[in-house]
Amino acid sequence: GEKKKKEGEISLDPPSGTRDFFPEEMRQQRWLFDKFREVATSYNFQEYDAPVLEKVELYERKAGEEITEQMYNFTDKEGAKVTLRPEMTPSLARMVLQLMRSETGDIAATLPLKWYSIPQCWRFETTQRGRKREHYQWNMDMVGVQGIVAEAELLSAVVAFFESVGITSKEVGLKVNSRKVLGAVLEKAGVPGEKFAETCVIIDKLDKIGAEAVEKELTQKVGLAAEVGRRIVQATTAKTLDEFAELAGVGESDEVQEMRKLFELAEDYGIADWLQFDASVVRGLAYYTGVVFEGFDKAGVLRAICGGGRYDRLLSLYGSKKEVPCVGFGFGDCVIIELLKEKKVLPEFPATVDYVVAAYNEEMLGKAMRVARLLRQAGKSVDVLPEVAKKVKKAFKYADRVGAERIAFVAPDEWDIGLVRIKDLRSDIAEDLKQQDVPIGDLANIDRYFSKGQVAKAEAAAGEAATS
Repeated sequence: GEKKKKEGEISLDPPSGTRDFFPEEMRQQRWLFDKFREVATSYNFQEYDAPVLEKVELYERKAGEEITEQMYNFTDKEGAKVTLRPEMTPSLARMVLQLMRSETGDIAATLPLKWYSIPQCWRFETTQRGRKREHYQWNMDMVGVQGIVAEAELLSAVVAFFESVGITSKEVGLKVNSRKVLGAVLEKAGVPGEKFAETCVIIDKLDKIGAEAVEKELTQKVGLAAEVGRRIVQATTAKTLDEFAELAGVGESDEVQEMRKLFELAEDYGIADWLQFDASVVRGLAYYTGVVFEGFDKAGVLRAICGGGRYDRLLSLYGSKKEVPCVGFGFGDCVIIELLKEKKVLPEFPATVDYVVAAYNEEMLGKAMRVARLLRQAGKSVDVLPEVAKKVKKAFKYADRVGAERIAFVAPDEWDIGLVRIKDLRSDIAEDLKQQDVPIGDLANIDRYFSKGQVAKAEAAAGEAATS
């Protein structure tokens, strides 16, 4: 909570539900984002971005979703109604529509579009473990693929990410369902098409409010008969596709066959052990139309880790002349970090630097800066000790504190004969080989002096000298 402050004092805490990123946390964030980017680019997805500020109208859907009630929205100084984006998909839809030819509705780009992004998203909600009011969310979306191959590809990308950070299918699973199958059930139960999205949003609350409350909302808000509401809720308890098809009375419909195909593709892809059918997963966003999925912690400690699905009608809501097939997922940074901590696979991120350059006295300070510049030009990260290091111990202490790999001493004796003394602080090479006097003009090739070949040569020479 915010520390009590005297009148006139500024609170040092960030606003409720938000975070400061100190350098160590920033290193952790960079590591995580690099993992997101590596996976996305390995699937040939292109990175994009959009303003964090969006028009409120992008999110004004009428299906009673939580997201529309959780916006950080306001009227700006020009009278425009804007909000900090609560999610990225509508921004993506807006951008894709800019590529659409208005006369024909065709997209003026090579399909499929395979885009990814790591936006910061904002929702004014109750904060809890793994959930803040702002978070960064890795999104991967495919636009223009009608078949189930797109879902298989995205599920595989999610698995690839988990594997890259040391999480296995014993710890995390992906629950998969299809709103198309649910749609067939609802149609059979007499739910009118325009009530479908709203019904899904209510069913999504099963975990939060329980079966009885969901049945009540289906009766009161959607106007379903109590018996129909009960049957729908009962069907969502199915743990296998066969059981669901039977409970729902939809048999081997096209929708059920499409789901079977997805599980077959997952088997061939080598990710079947991560997937499980779960009829209760419908996701809380109104625009999903087909397969939906979410990652979950098998230990049951954390809430949904990621989620996504197919949303073929979202672009039509924004004025597209044609239905454009889209599928994507969102993956928040807070909950994955909590998961990695929970499973004890989160690495440490100590500060590191390639070189500390230390000047022996005031006269050598400018020379030390020259050495630092030459090392940086050779692609090294360099920290110049900001004061003279007449006492070598002081320089070593500083180098240790900043995590330096090597230290360069710039002192008159070596400098006068064109050399810089460099000591390796981390390698496990023999003590007498850790220190090298390197010509100033050859600092661009510094690694040669500490390479295995060079060390081996020096060791061989030392051996010969000892035996002669």
